[in-house]
Amino acid sequence: MGHDKKEMISFYLTTRCNLDCIYCYTNKNSASHTHQTLDIEFAKAGIDDYYKTGFAHHVRFFGAGEPTVEFGLMKRILAYAKKKDVNTTAELQTNGCFHRDITTWIAQNIDIIWISSDGLPEIQNQCRPLAGGGGSSGILEENISYLVQNCRGMTGIRVTITNANVCKQIEIIDYFSKFGIKNFWVDPVFPSIGSEDAYEEIDMKVFTNEFIKAVKYAFRCGITYGSILTCNFNEPGEYACRACLPVPHLTTDGYVSACDMALFGNDANHMNVFIYGKWNKETCKIEYSQEKISYLQSRKLSNMPKCQNCEAGKYCRGYCLGEVMNETKNLFGCKQKICQPTKTILNSLSDEEKEYYYFHP
Repeated sequence: MGHDKKEMISFYLTTRCNLDCIYCYTNKNSASHTHQTLDIEFAKAGIDDYYKTGFAHHVRFFGAGEPTVEFGLMKRILAYAKKKDVNTTAELQTNGCFHRDITTWIAQNIDIIWISSDGLPEIQNQCRPLAGGGGSSGILEENISYLVQNCRGMTGIRVTITNANVCKQIEIIDYFSKFGIKNFWVDPVFPSIGSEDAYEEIDMKVFTNEFIKAVKYAFRCGITYGSILTCNFNEPGEYACRACLPVPHLTTDGYVSACDMALFGNDANHMNVFIYGKWNKETCKIEYSQEKISYLQSRKLSNMPKCQNCEAGKYCRGYCLGEVMNETKNLFGCKQKICQPTKTILNSLSDEEKEYYYFHP
């Protein structure tokens, strides 16, 4: 299934975080966003509207901060969604650092858990230290072990690839597989919102070679190893991702976004193209822009001649729209440095190695 099939409503619960990642792409710590929390009435209205559509009844908890910091709010939102439809499924993208009572609830109530990590403990502790100082790998290992053994669904690892771990991808597989992890996604580090440069530049040729070796190694071990570069490889299509549908992502400052990289509606920058709705507290309704919705839906392969004529076009589909918009400021632009790596990977993997059981987180 292509990534555009990941139909869901996402909730950005808070801007607070218990880690201090050195390459964090959000601007959650800016003066205008400090300690913001999602309005529960906004969340309920978002569910009401979303459940009237034909999209899957799947809810997801995400940034800009760490969702479990607002654990009580997360429970309330899921309870409301389950009341609307008892068959609602739930997903969490988390840094994996929380107390055992939270771990127990997650294991019993969340169907898909993606834990963001940098892999090996020494790299995790360097790149993702606790907000108050100190390493986070010990807490992470304890929670992963518990979740893999007790979770009602799937626990997977999402790794940010930097120069510190780009050549350690097979080691990362070995490390986490000891805890029973069977599903991996890796993303090369990318620039923060509004920044011209990434935290660091990685050599995409090196990434490509190491990634292909890791995929083949994982496949032999019965493990899935994918990337944002490959998330649409298992079927051709028009849309790169859910941002092109769009499906709602509710922000802490009261807006509806189409993309994980457009975290705030009040920020007057190029990512505002993804903001297509606003919460009206007085009317207790969400006001949507049909013009913006139609514009986002127009971002498809048939409207991108350069990508349409590429051998990988129908499997890349213009790549991650958030990254492309952030780095080119053009909805129909192209992130050129990933073009050749994508084609190389596409031609290097077997059909079986391109199959994924879970969507890209």
